[in-house]
Amino acid sequence: MTNSRPLAPLRAPTHLDLALAAGIFVTLGVPTLIGGPIQYASEPILALASTTAQAIATALAAVLMPAALAFRRTWPTASAVLVYALALAHFVVGAHVLLVDLAVLISLYSVTLYGSRLSRILGILGAYVGAAIIAVWSATLGFRGFPSPVNGIYTALGGAGVVTLTWAVGLSRRFRTRELNALEARNRALREERDQQAASATTAERNRIAREMHDIVAHSLSVMIAQADGGRFAAQANPEAAVDALTTIGAVGRDALADMRKILGVLRDDATHATPRLPQPVDADLDNLVETVRESGLSVSLVRIGDSRPLPPGAGYALYRICQEALTNALKHAGPAARVIVTLQWLPSHLDVRIEDDGRGAGAPNDGRGQGLLGMRERVAIFGGTLVAGPRPGGGFRVRAQIPIPTSGPTPPPLGRPAPTLNPKEPR
Repeated sequence: MTNSRPLAPLRAPTHLDLALAAGIFVTLGVPTLIGGPIQYASEPILALASTTAQAIATALAAVLMPAALAFRRTWPTASAVLVYALALAHFVVGAHVLLVDLAVLISLYSVTLYGSRLSRILGILGAYVGAAIIAVWSATLGFRGFPSPVNGIYTALGGAGVVTLTWAVGLSRRFRTRELNALEARNRALREERDQQAASATTAERNRIAREMHDIVAHSLSVMIAQADGGRFAAQANPEAAVDALTTIGAVGRDALADMRKILGVLRDDATHATPRLPQPVDADLDNLVETVRESGLSVSLVRIGDSRPLPPGAGYALYRICQEALTNALKHAGPAARVIVTLQWLPSHLDVRIEDDGRGAGAPNDGRGQGLLGMRERVAIFGGTLVAGPRPGGGFRVRAQIPIPTSGPTPPPLGRPAPTLNPKEPR
């Protein structure tokens, strides 16, 4: 049951509990010290204790019972036990009813609100026993020693009613407190979940921007470097080739600058800084990509097999970036005489993409942290596809990706589960 555990206790008495204990001592404890036990109507209302034992028990009850209430939330069970024990002790020695005995009701309320299930049960039973003892005493002794069964019945009913009401109020307050605590915990969990979702969205957007910037910068700079190197060697023998190289460098640089502005515009896009959206490259733009890389001096061929079909939204853009990154790696690592074949094979359930070269393969140096391969894997994973990359058995390097296409046809065997992290032996 949810209400079987005690509420979390405090580390130390709060100022409110200390103030309550002081108030109980002033209003109940001090009059008890002054007047002693409460007698009946024919005797003084506040008479002095007749014996030393009664006087000691009265003094201890008047001081310790309010003091125990200072720990009613820190140690509710111990506080209730002390209050009940003091009430029973002074009754046994003859100081039957004290004004400070009203602290028993406060203790019952506190142990019901803050104590464990066992403490609540023992608290209500102890209070009933105390009410029964007072009722029996009142019925057997009566006023000045005359029995009064009717008075005992009234005392029993009144005591049981007050005890039940106190216990019910404490239990109702306990349920209400637990409900508020549960609502607060739920709200806290919702806030944490919202913060986690915001952090995840921020991380995903940061990774997306990092992939875009890497693809744009790496590809553009690789083409520009290749054109600059070729133009430098051809400047003396063939000035027209140098001019063509410079023209290509300028065009690639302008395209890269436009793409960078587009990405930066997304970061600061608002009502006052609206950035026009340029068309995103798709799989149909692969011919232009291959032509641009071919003009940089790399031998590239594009082969299409099968009947092309519409790709899922965004898949064409991912395909373009994967081919762009693979061709950039071939341009940087495959070597000057390498040949590259880009193959797009349309199968019933997926598109199979292969970018293969016959260059240096595993012998190519690693000039970075493998962000290109990581970005390609992330792009394919968005669509539930797979990507494997590594040296070819006969030499060179291969990048192969499978992008699922929604269809009712049979599903071919997968390429294999991609590694969650980059293989340190992968050179690219």
